[in-house]
Amino acid sequence: MLFNSYAFIFGFLPVVFFGFYRIGRYSHNLASLWLAAASLFFYGWWDARFVGLLLGSIAFNYSAGYLIGHRLSKPGNKPKLLLINAIAANLILLGYFKYANFFIQNLNDLAGTTLATGNIFLPLGISFFTFTQIAFLVDTYQGKVKEFNFVHYTLFVTYFPHLIAGPVLHHKEMMPQFAKRDTCQINWDNVATGLTVFVLGLAKKVLIADSLANYATPIFDFVASGGQPMLFEAWVGALAYTLQLYFDFSAYSDMAIGLSLMFNVRLPMNFNSPYKATSIIEFWRCWHMTLSRFLRDYLYIPLGGNRNGTVRRYLNLMITMLLGGLWHGAGWTFIIWGGLHGVYLIINHTWRSLKKHMDWGDGGRRSALAAGALTFLAVVVGWVFFRANSFSSAMTILHGMIGLNGVSLPASLEFVWANYPNYMPFRDAITFIAVFPSTKLATDTAVVMLILGFIIVWGAKNVAVIAQKIHEQHRHIYVPIALGCILGVSLIAMRRVSEFLYFQF
Repeated sequence: MLFNSYAFIFGFLPVVFFGFYRIGRYSHNLASLWLAAASLFFYGWWDARFVGLLLGSIAFNYSAGYLIGHRLSKPGNKPKLLLINAIAANLILLGYFKYANFFIQNLNDLAGTTLATGNIFLPLGISFFTFTQIAFLVDTYQGKVKEFNFVHYTLFVTYFPHLIAGPVLHHKEMMPQFAKRDTCQINWDNVATGLTVFVLGLAKKVLIADSLANYATPIFDFVASGGQPMLFEAWVGALAYTLQLYFDFSAYSDMAIGLSLMFNVRLPMNFNSPYKATSIIEFWRCWHMTLSRFLRDYLYIPLGGNRNGTVRRYLNLMITMLLGGLWHGAGWTFIIWGGLHGVYLIINHTWRSLKKHMDWGDGGRRSALAAGALTFLAVVVGWVFFRANSFSSAMTILHGMIGLNGVSLPASLEFVWANYPNYMPFRDAITFIAVFPSTKLATDTAVVMLILGFIIVWGAKNVAVIAQKIHEQHRHIYVPIALGCILGVSLIAMRRVSEFLYFQF
C-alpha cells in the first residue's frame, strides 16, 4: 500500500486513525496492539507471504535482545557471543534475500562455474527492518535498552510510517513515546501539523518527483538499450534523476514524519537540505541522516573510527561507504557509488587537515559558493552510477555530459548563434533539438522543470520549517484553503501512482 494511493488516504489511514484513538480511551495497551496489527496489515498488503518472515524476525530479535538484557543484569556477564550470533543471523537472512543471486552470478563470472541462481523475491523493507533490529541488539548489549514490552517492540519494528523506507530508528527514541499514556489521546495540534507535513510531502512526490521521472527514466532507459545521449540530453537525465531522487525520498520521509505526528509519535528528521552542502562531509550529515547515523554508530566507530591514525581512519571510511553502497542494492554500480563517496570523504578530510595545518581561512562567500558547486557536481556524478543499470551505461552518460557523444543544446538557444555568429564559432558542431530523440518530450519543458526544481531545493525552507510557520498562522483562512488546493491537485495527479524509489532498497 502506497502513501500516495487512494486506498491508503481514504481507507487505511482514517480507519487506523479513528480506531487508535477510540480504543485509546479505554486501553493504552490495546491501542498499541491495534496500531501494531494495522502496521502488519499495511505490510501484508504488498505480499502476505512475507508477513510470516517479518514476524519471525521480530520474535527472534526480541528473544535475543531479552536474553542479552537478562544476562547483562548478572554481574560480570557480557553475552558478546550471543550478540555476534544474533547479528550474524540477521545478516544471513538479509544476505540470502538481497545478495545471494548477486554473489552467485559474480562467482560464475569469475570461476567459470554454472551455479544456478534461485527465484528469490526481495521482501519489501527488509534492509530497514533488519538494520533497525541490529541497532536494537547492539543498544541492548550496551545497556541502553530498558523496556522489553513485546507489543511495543513489535510496534517499534512494524510501525507503518517508517517500515518500508525508513527512517532507521533507535529503540531508545521510540519506546518511551509508545509507553506514554497520552500517546493514544488525540492532540489536535499534532494532527494539524502532521497533516500539513503529509500534504506537502504528498505534493512533493506526485507533482514534482513523478514529473521529473518523465525525463530521468526514459533517458536512462535509452542508454541501457544502447543509446548515446549528447551533451544536453545527458545532463538533463543526470540532473532530473538527481532532483527526482531528492524529492521522492524526502517526500517519503516528510510523509512518514507527518503521519507519525498524527499519532503523537515524533520520528527523527531524515533530510536537512543536503544539496545546499558545501562539502561531502556536510552532505552526509544532511542526506538520509538516520542511515548515516547508523553507519557511523554501528560500523565506522566499531571498526575503530578515527582512533588509530589517519591511514586506518581513511580505511574505515572507505569500508563504511562501500558497505553503505552495497546496502542500497546488490550491484556493482551501488558499490562504485559507495566507493566514490568514500574517496570524496577521504579527499574532504585531507583538505580540511591541510587547511588547518596551513592555517588557511574559509575564503568567504565566493569560496563557499565554489565549494557548494563542486560538492553538488560530485554528488551528481555519484548519482549517475547509482541510477545506471551497469557500469558501461554510467560511463556512457558521463561521456555525454562532457560532450564526447556530441554536443546538443535546446532549440530555443539557436537564436543566440544566429544573432551573434562572430562570437559562436562552433555552431556547426552543435545540434539544436526541440524534442529529445529518446523521449519525444520538449526540451524547453525539461529546462523549466529543472529550474523550478533547483529553485525549490536551493531557495525554499525545509518542509518541517514551512509546516511550523503554517501552524503558527493556522487561524488565517488562507492557510487551510491553500492546503486544500494543494491536496486537491495532488489527489488528481495521483492517477499516475508510482512507487517510491527507496522501496527497491
